[in-house]
Amino acid sequence: QVHLVESGGGLVQAGGSLRLSCAASGRTYAMGWFRQAPGKDREFVAAQSWSADDTYLADYAKGRFAISRDNAKNTVYLQMNSLRPEDTAVYYCAADATYTTAVFTTARGYPYWGQGTQVTVSS
Repeated sequence: QVHLVESGGGLVQAGGSLRLSCAASGRTYAMGWFRQAPGKDREFVAAQSWSADDTYLADYAKGRFAISRDNAKNTVYLQMNSLRPEDTAVYYCAADATYTTAVFTTARGYPYWGQGTQVTVSS
C-alpha cells in the first residue's frame, strides 16, 4: 500500500505559477497528475515513467506545465506556469507501485491516488 499526499495548491491570479508536489510513502514507478473541475470528468494532465525517460503532457499543458520527479524522495512535481482560469480544478497525484518502465495517461493505469489539492486561478 502506498499513500500519496499532494501539496502546493492555492489561489493564484491568471498568468501566475504554482508548483504542486506529491510525496509517496514508498517507492513508486509510473506517476501522473490528473485534474477534475466542478461538473466535469477527471482528465489527464501529465505523467512520467520512473526513469523520467518518458514524459507525457496533455495538449493544453504543453508549453505551460512540466512534470518532474525525485526518486530519492519518492516525490513527483507539477510546475504550472501561465495559469488560466480554466485550469481551476482539484489536482490529483496518481502512482503505480508495481515495477514498470511504462507510463500511463489514463486513470486506470494507477492504483494509488492522493486526496487532491485545490488550484484556483482568478481572472
